[in-house]
Amino acid sequence: MKKLALTVFFDTLLLICLGLIIVLTASSTISAIKFSNSLYLFNSHLIRVLIALVAMIGFSFIPYEIYKSVSKPLILFAVGLLIFTLLFAPEIKGAGRWLSIAGITFQPADIAKFLLIIHLSAMLEKKSDYLYDFRNAFVPMFIWVVGIAGLILIQPNISNGLLIIAIALTMMFVGGIHFKHIFLSSATMALSGGAIAMIFSHSRQRILSFINSIINGGDMNLQVKQALVSLGSGGLLGVGIGNSKQNNLFLPEAYGDFIFAILGEQLGFIGSVAVILFYLVLFIAGILIAKKAQDKFGQLLAFGITFSIAIYAFVNIAVATGTFPTTGLPLPFISYGGTSIIFLSMGIGILINIAIMNSKKSKVVENDLSDKKISEK
Repeated sequence: MKKLALTVFFDTLLLICLGLIIVLTASSTISAIKFSNSLYLFNSHLIRVLIALVAMIGFSFIPYEIYKSVSKPLILFAVGLLIFTLLFAPEIKGAGRWLSIAGITFQPADIAKFLLIIHLSAMLEKKSDYLYDFRNAFVPMFIWVVGIAGLILIQPNISNGLLIIAIALTMMFVGGIHFKHIFLSSATMALSGGAIAMIFSHSRQRILSFINSIINGGDMNLQVKQALVSLGSGGLLGVGIGNSKQNNLFLPEAYGDFIFAILGEQLGFIGSVAVILFYLVLFIAGILIAKKAQDKFGQLLAFGITFSIAIYAFVNIAVATGTFPTTGLPLPFISYGGTSIIFLSMGIGILINIAIMNSKKSKVVENDLSDKKISEK
């Protein structure tokens, strides 16, 4: 388990360092034009990265069992924070998703997702003896999922809301909830989420544009078109670090949601595949930690954290390659951002702690068995 913890740590560190390099190159032009300082956005990202690394190391030393006892207050805090966001968040580009407190700007959806994973893990362990019971097991969990996701969907933040539902329902399935309940709720939530997405103009436009580009060969939106140009320009080996042309204001959000396209342009197909493999290694290591954990809470918490990182990476890369409609979701550990990288790093710290704590538990069990064999002889 300690080897898995080290794998997770160094794999994440590598992704973060790579992100620093790509953010530096992708943000220099817009920083120079907008802020008269080519390092402005990079410096801002660097501060967040340092906070994220401190958070990762700090949370790796906190025994993960603590979160189980405070999961209810934490999820109530998440609900309160999301309601506060709906009431007081300033509207930016047609959505109120961000809060600014004491000069620190953050997205409450990132916090809510993190706390929902903790609470669902605690509930699934607590109700492990009657998980097939629809009313006493499934419904209480589903209410929390609907509450958190619903408050995020109506911000509107469709992509984050839908992915939180996907993560929650997958955790519930893995945790032992009856598949029939999962399937029916998934279908209902998918239809509801689709309906909400079509109500808001920006999400409706993205979806219809994506469908039109597939069925009728219509033009993709500007970001996707320029992202594909960027990826295609990279070829097999890339144009080299710092030699991207698309980051010169051709590709909007080059340092954020579409950073994978800039990465592909600079590092080429081989570099892009290598980054995908880093995420795959992180996913496999996280799943192994979940599998080897000796308590259900640890298993589900490790799985939830790992799966959430993997699905966000998958969706971001799918958007950058034109496979999915534009979502506005960051690439984990690489995209420019604040709360995303900080809370992802907290999750990695918890994942590392699960591996370390269960490694110690395994040694205790082994020593007890060894002492028992000796005493029997």
